[in-house]
Amino acid sequence: MPLFALLQAGCLLAFALLLVAAGWQDVRTMRIANRLSIAVACLFLVWALAGMAGGSLVPGDMALAVTCAIAVFLVGAAAFAASVLGGGDVKLLAAASLFAGPALLLDFLTIVALAGGLVGIAVLAGAPIGPAAASTDGTTVRARLRTGLPYGPAIAAGGLWVAARLIAPLAGI
Repeated sequence: MPLFALLQAGCLLAFALLLVAAGWQDVRTMRIANRLSIAVACLFLVWALAGMAGGSLVPGDMALAVTCAIAVFLVGAAAFAASVLGGGDVKLLAAASLFAGPALLLDFLTIVALAGGLVGIAVLAGAPIGPAAASTDGTTVRARLRTGLPYGPAIAAGGLWVAARLIAPLAGI
């Protein structure tokens, strides 16, 4: 595997790990740290620069990916203003959509919506999601889920699918 492709594969692995961390953090605390979304955006920059250096990505593709991410952020900001999504969800969704770019964006958002719907149905059905033990603020994860829905795991599911789609050509699959 060429050096730049190896670097891109490493970025995709780190992207996947950050998504899992963000999803887990959102389930536990109903918050997604800004540093996770910033790290995803920085990884995209490294991934894209490695792709351009290796000849598998042209600058126009990077510009289109950034444009799509801005559009996702603007729609997400409107959803945040309407109290439909949390701020951390919006930032992580936009950062992850950088990797999706225009080619995978619709699939990414579809998987996020389907996974979010499944989590929502599970919460409504009373599934024992998360630990029952009280957290530092005295509430349990299960009790907090009755007041809001952590969308981080759904974003992670969509992002993991994108990572798998992007790593397949690098690995020759």
